[in-house]
Amino acid sequence: MKTRDIVIIALLLAAGIFIGWLLFDSNNSNEVAEHVHAESESHVWTCSMHPQIRQDKPGKCPICAMDLIPLRTAGAQANDAALDPDALMMSDEAVALANIQTTIVSRTQPVKEIRLYGTIQADERRARSQVSHVNGRIEKLFVNFTGETVRQGQTIATVYSPDLLNAQQELLEAAKMQTLQPSLLAAAREKLRLWKLTDSQIEDIERSGTASPLVDITANTAGTIIAKRVEQGDYVTPGSILFDIADLSSVWVIFNAYESDLPFLHAGDLAEYTLQALPGKTFTGRITAIDPILDKTTRTAKVRIETPNPSLRLKPEMYAAALVKTSLKGDPANADANAADAIVIPKTAVLWTGKRSIVYVKQPDSDQPVFRLREITLGTSLDNAYTVLSGLSEGEEIVTHGTFTVDASAQLEGKRSMMNNDQAVAVAAALTPAPAHTGDHATMTVQGLCEICKDRIESTARTIAGVSSAKWDMETKQLHLHYDPGKTALEAISKALAQAGHDTDRHKASAAAYDALPDCCKYR
Repeated sequence: MKTRDIVIIALLLAAGIFIGWLLFDSNNSNEVAEHVHAESESHVWTCSMHPQIRQDKPGKCPICAMDLIPLRTAGAQANDAALDPDALMMSDEAVALANIQTTIVSRTQPVKEIRLYGTIQADERRARSQVSHVNGRIEKLFVNFTGETVRQGQTIATVYSPDLLNAQQELLEAAKMQTLQPSLLAAAREKLRLWKLTDSQIEDIERSGTASPLVDITANTAGTIIAKRVEQGDYVTPGSILFDIADLSSVWVIFNAYESDLPFLHAGDLAEYTLQALPGKTFTGRITAIDPILDKTTRTAKVRIETPNPSLRLKPEMYAAALVKTSLKGDPANADANAADAIVIPKTAVLWTGKRSIVYVKQPDSDQPVFRLREITLGTSLDNAYTVLSGLSEGEEIVTHGTFTVDASAQLEGKRSMMNNDQAVAVAAALTPAPAHTGDHATMTVQGLCEICKDRIESTARTIAGVSSAKWDMETKQLHLHYDPGKTALEAISKALAQAGHDTDRHKASAAAYDALPDCCKYR
């Protein structure tokens, strides 16, 4: 009896273990199947070539017919959408790996740095042409090469002139008849003076009583010979240029300024410049003149700086490079110079498509980094920064390093991005089944100006219980709403918008709410 009881008990125990294993394996398989099914349903599917396409199930891309790929879970999407439907959420690890850096937007006095290049030139006001005043032949030259220094009154050439010989003989004959014809003597002397003979030379002729066909030509200014135009034995006429003489004790530095830089350059601006020939030496000077006419070939205008050169270290045709720092404050030629300070952001923060300039703004009060694209209007291009005319407010936080990485992530998730503008979103919306909007549809006029206004108006309307969607058109000023009349009314939505600072066709914002808006949102 004992053996049979033991066998029966063993069989019952084995049967119980087998039945329990079957039940556990079945439940586990069901849970796995349900998990897999739920996971497949929770994915968002997108196209690798057209990331703006998003569907809740697998299929083909409506644009290129490629197979859709899973993007992210609906739970994560829901958390993102709770913050902002158009925003991009990234994990702290992703931000650290991509080395994404942000900066708080602030106002500062914009200073533009302009770099100019040019050469040293002789001062045109100190240049003279040494000419002959008589007909004749160059009998002898006392200056024989370019670059020679001469002093004023120095004899530079001797000219053989038969006409001058005749004039001297007329002087001597007039001197003999001085008592009878004093006016004749005065006329003969004046004739020689017109030929640039000095009074001492005329007196020497009268005193010696002899006429000479040779006359000395003296330098009419001191300086350096910059051009020699005659040789010994050449025949010259009155007005023939013998030498070009320049006084280089003061020179001009002539720079070429592009037409895009001309609005920021003014006479009196201080410039620092260096010369390749004198490394380590920095010169300063003020702009004295700007050429009002552009060169049609180079599209540049001449900018002149005068500088003393007593030691003659600065020589014509030396290369020079200048740096001019000019403030934009108070310049009527610049749109962003009306205020004492302007919003200035680094160039690395801006993605520029040619038509649009965009930045990524980090949303505040979020547990994880959340970024949203914003279009802005750029002002003046500074050295490594831009001024911003509209689209940003002081105190906002923008991405300044890793902007392209953020934009690439937005493209992969079908968000608005540099290449995925409103038009592309509209095309995708036409091809992708639109989500159903619950409740009644209505429109109201809401005043605003920029993208910041658009964000504020739409987010304010969506925070009201019962509003399922809100879309504001910046051009028509119309706010399109879908709302549940049982939960809210247009009157309540209009009051909330007015409290946010935006006039509607039903309510007007208070002065305090309007004054609290950023400058770029002031629509009144």
